[in-house]
Amino acid sequence: MKTITAVKSTRKSRSKDSKLAAARNARSDGEKVTRQSVRELAVFSGHPAFREPLHVGRPNLGRRERLLQRLNEIVDRCWLTNNGPLVQEFEQRLADLLGVKHCIAMCNATVALEIAIRAAELKGEVIVPSYTFIATAHALQWQEITPVFCDIDPKTHNIDPGAIERLITPRTTGIIGVHVWGRPCEIVALTEIAAAKRLTLMFDAAHAFGCSYQGQMIGRFGLAEVLSFHATKFLNTFEGGAVVTNSDEMAKKIRLMKNFGFAGYDNVIYIGTNGKMTEMSAAMGLTNLESLGDFVEANRRNYYSYRAALAGLPGVSLIEYNESERNNYQYVIVEVDEERAGLGRDALVRVLQAENVLARKYFWPGCHRMEPYRSFFPNARLLLPETERVAARVMVLPTGTAVSSDKIQAVCAIIRLCLANASELREALAAQDHSNR
Repeated sequence: MKTITAVKSTRKSRSKDSKLAAARNARSDGEKVTRQSVRELAVFSGHPAFREPLHVGRPNLGRRERLLQRLNEIVDRCWLTNNGPLVQEFEQRLADLLGVKHCIAMCNATVALEIAIRAAELKGEVIVPSYTFIATAHALQWQEITPVFCDIDPKTHNIDPGAIERLITPRTTGIIGVHVWGRPCEIVALTEIAAAKRLTLMFDAAHAFGCSYQGQMIGRFGLAEVLSFHATKFLNTFEGGAVVTNSDEMAKKIRLMKNFGFAGYDNVIYIGTNGKMTEMSAAMGLTNLESLGDFVEANRRNYYSYRAALAGLPGVSLIEYNESERNNYQYVIVEVDEERAGLGRDALVRVLQAENVLARKYFWPGCHRMEPYRSFFPNARLLLPETERVAARVMVLPTGTAVSSDKIQAVCAIIRLCLANASELREALAAQDHSNR
């Protein structure tokens, strides 16, 4: 009997080894691995479902031959930077698309925001959401302006106009709204508050290129708006940004500031820095503009694929986009209600990342919990309950032209497996944590 048992055990072991080998071979060919049980998840088995990582924002790329043609022209002209013809063309194309008078292209969006803040002559205190990328706060603090963190509307994830007035002091000079996920702030309400309190209103529109508000393109509101063309954005210039404005005075100051304050050769008339966009970045931007519609359609298709594949899961909800407006669908945002789902956001991210699905926890834990702000304002969380709640629930999933429908189905199958076996998974993760201590 012992011999027979040993033979059966060996056969089972060989069968198991064969299945693992098949899974590894499938993965080496770039195919997805189907999970049937919690113990097959990569967080326990060490064999991810995807051979190549799926990124939240892998760069979208336009037509390679058109980009190379433009790069060759740059080399032939030997005009690599300093307001070259492609930068000028890119600025004009953007201004025309957005319906604004001025577009000033920059080396990146952070420098663009810093220069816009200085050109607007902000000082003292400026009200901003804490639920944003840290650069929004840093662009102020870098210039010794105090960012005053405002709570958000839990439905929109944008700054809550109703929470602003209690934060206004004699030192307040402005408000910077952030169009989070490309969904516009309550621009009318913010404009009314700014006008009534004589504050400067600007917008961080890093997420919102190609989006609209009440039928008008984002970029036309406030004193100025700042765009990002970082490699992770759905329209990229390798690295880049821009300030768009309808103010002639702002545009004039910004153009001086981004070029050391030069107004012609050997004539410096203003304080400035180096914020110029290169010709190569502009070449990438122009090339990608030609494929803008394709990028948006890919994002839209992916967004609705996720919606269909995750429909009906308790405690899991995707943010919605207003279909009466223009959207870029750049982000697939999932909120995880741990009580209803049986599993927290952090556990899902941990499982997915082990599978090479690089889901992210934007913008956790909030700017107010990062340095230097948590030292400056140790009790800020008491004024930011919705920020705290949303930051603990949001998970961003991979999308873009590099993510196919099949990959989305595989990602969602992993999420469904996790939630269907939430109790078992929680226990297994806890046991793993205990053994790693």
